[in-house]
Amino acid sequence: MAFQVSPGVNVSEIDLTTIVPAVQTTGAGLAGHFRWGPVESRVLISDENDLVENFNKPNANTADDFFTAANFLAYSNSLQTVRVVKTGTLQDTTAARNSHTGGVASVANTVIKNEDDYDDNYSSGISGVGEFVAKYPGELGNSLKVSTCVGATQWEASLAANLVFTAGSTSVLTKGANTSNDLTSGLNIDLTSAISNGDLLYVQDANFNINTLQIASAVAGTITLETAPTQEQLSTTDNTTKVQSNSVKRRWEYYNFFDTAPTTTDFVSTQGGSGDEVHIAVIDEDGQWTGVQNQVIERFASASLASDAKTLEGNSNYYKNVINDRSAYLWWAAHDGSHTNAGSVALGTTFSGGSKPQTSSFVNGKDGSTPANADYINGYDLFRNSEEVDISFILGGAADQTRAVYLINNIAEFRKDCLAIISPERADVVDNALFSGAEVQDIVAFRNLLPSSSYAVMDSGWKYQYDKFNDIYRYVPLNGDVAGTMVRTDNVRDPWYSPAGLNRGQIKNVIKLAFNPNKAERDELYKNGINPVTAFPGQGTVLFGDKTLLAKPSAFDRINVRRLFIVLEKAISTASRFTLFEFNDEFTRANFVNLVEPFLRDVQGRRGIFDFRVVADETNNTPEVIDRNEFIGDIFIKPARSINYIQLNFVAVRTGVEFSEVVGQV
Repeated sequence: MAFQVSPGVNVSEIDLTTIVPAVQTTGAGLAGHFRWGPVESRVLISDENDLVENFNKPNANTADDFFTAANFLAYSNSLQTVRVVKTGTLQDTTAARNSHTGGVASVANTVIKNEDDYDDNYSSGISGVGEFVAKYPGELGNSLKVSTCVGATQWEASLAANLVFTAGSTSVLTKGANTSNDLTSGLNIDLTSAISNGDLLYVQDANFNINTLQIASAVAGTITLETAPTQEQLSTTDNTTKVQSNSVKRRWEYYNFFDTAPTTTDFVSTQGGSGDEVHIAVIDEDGQWTGVQNQVIERFASASLASDAKTLEGNSNYYKNVINDRSAYLWWAAHDGSHTNAGSVALGTTFSGGSKPQTSSFVNGKDGSTPANADYINGYDLFRNSEEVDISFILGGAADQTRAVYLINNIAEFRKDCLAIISPERADVVDNALFSGAEVQDIVAFRNLLPSSSYAVMDSGWKYQYDKFNDIYRYVPLNGDVAGTMVRTDNVRDPWYSPAGLNRGQIKNVIKLAFNPNKAERDELYKNGINPVTAFPGQGTVLFGDKTLLAKPSAFDRINVRRLFIVLEKAISTASRFTLFEFNDEFTRANFVNLVEPFLRDVQGRRGIFDFRVVADETNNTPEVIDRNEFIGDIFIKPARSINYIQLNFVAVRTGVEFSEVVGQV
C-alpha cells in the first residue's frame, strides 16, 4: 500500500479468490472450399443453417469440405471456418474471381477476398468493373443484379411519344408525339435514353383500367415487351392494334418496393443541396440464391449521393457506405457516370441522376478450380496462433499427405492445445477393390507418410451420406464425425473419457461405410495407430479405437490422456498468468499450490486422474531460479487409462470346491 505522509486511514483490497477457469474443449477449426463467403477470414459457425447462410449450399466441388463441417456441427455448435479458393495471377483463368456489373476484359479478373482486403486495397474505388462488385469470389455472384433510382424522373415519367401496341406481339412501335396517326410514318423515335430494361409501362384500356406491361428491351423505334399484351388489355377497335397517346407512363421496375420517389434527403436539404436521394434494389436475377428468378433480396431506401450525409441517428447515409456496411452481396466500386456530383459533400451541391434508372447484371464471377495445398495452408495458418483463436480440433477434411503433415507439424504440434483429426485419402477406401485387403494396405501406407504425434488422430475411412441440398448421396471423410464424438464425450462426460465404443463413439448420418473393417483388419489398423470406424449390425456405426498417432509406447498414445493433459495445461496455464510479476516467495508459491490443488482434486473426483502432486517450494524454486526471475511449478499426474482389451476367464470347478480356495490361483 502507499505510504501516508499525514494521519489517516487507507483502505485497500487484496483479491485471493483466483481460481482455475473452465476452458473450451468443443470448438474446432476448418479451412475449406465453399461456393461463397469471405476468403482467408475466420467465421464462427454454430449449426448447419449458419453454415449455409455464410458459405452457401454444397456442389460437387465443395461437398467434401462442406459436409466435414456440417457433420462436426451435428455434434457441436462451435466451428471456426475459413473459406479457401484457388488463387492465381490476373491472367490465371482457373482462379476464383468476384463478379461485377460491367467493365472491360482486361480487369475482369478482380478478386476481393474479404472485408479487410476491400478496406485496404479497394475502398477508394475500382476502375473498369462497373459500379458494384460482388462481395465475395464465386459464380453465385453472376446471379445478382442491381438497380439504382435517383430522382423523381427515374422513378416515374411520361413518354414523349405515341406507342403502337399489337395484341399477341411483344413489339411496340414508337412515333413522335406531334406526327399524324399515319402508322406508316414517324416510327423512329429512340426512347433508349428514357427507358431502362425492366421498366413498367402503365397502359389504360377503353374501360379506363390500367394494365401493366414490362419492357424487356428498347432500341430506336421499337420497344420489346417481356410478355405480349392481350386483346382485352388493349381493348382495341379492330382487336389488333392500338395507338396510345403520349400520356403513357413508365415506372422504375422496382417502383412497388419503395414507398415514395427519391428526391432530397433531409440532411442534404438542410445543407442547401438537392437531388441526392437514391433507392437501391439488389435482385437474384437467375434464382441461384432464392430459387426464384428476379426476386428482390435487398432494398436500401433513401440513401444519399452526398459523401457526408447522415441519418437522423447520426449514421452515415452515403450510399457507398450503406452498401458496404449493410449489403450481404455487394461492394461499391465506382460512381455511375450519369450521377452528377456523386461523392461530393452536401453543402450547396445539386445532385442528379440521368433520365432513367441504372440496372446492371453481374458477370465474370468464377468459383475457380480446386484450391491448391498452398491455398489450404494459407487458410489453416489462421489457426496457428493459440492466443488469437481458441480451438480443440483441426479438421483435415479430404487432406492429402502434404496437407495432413502440415496440420500435424505446423498447427497442432505448434499450438500444443488441440488435435489434428485426419482421414485417409478417398482413393484408399472408396471403390478400392483391387484385391482383398487393399483398403488396409493403402490406409496404413498413408498413415506411414505422417509423423508420430500425440496431437494427431487418424480414422479409417469415409462414409456414404445423403446430401439433402442436391438430393443425392455422397462419400464424405469421417474426421468431422470423429472430432464430433469427442465433443459428445465432453458434453456427456469429460474430455478425459475415451470417445470410442458403443457408449460414446456412435457416428451419425451414415448410410454405409466405404470400408467396414472386420476384426483382423481392425487389428492391423489399430497396431498402426489408426482408429477403426466399424458398422455393427443393430448397434450402429462406431468409432472403435482411441489411439493418437504417437508411435512411442506411452500414456499419450491414447486420446483421453492427451486430451486430459491439454485441458489441465490450458486451464492451469491460463490461471498462472495472474502469478506473473508477483514476488517469487513463500506466499506466492503457497497461493499457486492452493490454486491448482482444488482444481486437480475436482478432476480426480471426476475420474480423470488417479493421483497427483503439486510442488512449488524452495526445492524447485532455488535461489538461482529466483535470480533468473523465473517461477517453477511441478505438477505430477497419474492419468486414468481407458480399457482397450477385456479378458474374461470362465473357470469350471468341482462341486465341493470352495471358491476362496481357487480365486487368485488360476
